[in-house]
Amino acid sequence: MFIIDDLLLAPARGIFYVFREVHRQAQQQAANEAEAVRMELAELYMMLETEKIPAEEFEKRESQLLDHLEQAESRMAAAASASEER
Repeated sequence: MFIIDDLLLAPARGIFYVFREVHRQAQQQAANEAEAVRMELAELYMMLETEKIPAEEFEKRESQLLDHLEQAESRMAAAASASEER
């Protein structure tokens, strides 16, 4: 009886496994994206300190990077809350 149940449920378990893996990969990608933006921000601050870029360009790029970081972190938070709901 249990063998038949296992055979019938195998496709559904496989689909759930794929969904879990896709979700895990999306979380990892969002974390990597946020870290890359943080590194780019650090580099930008260093460029400003060493006067390799003017303040106007710094402010423009900083604003863009901070917006990008905020979006990446909100995606991470959404993914984390979705994980907790399960």
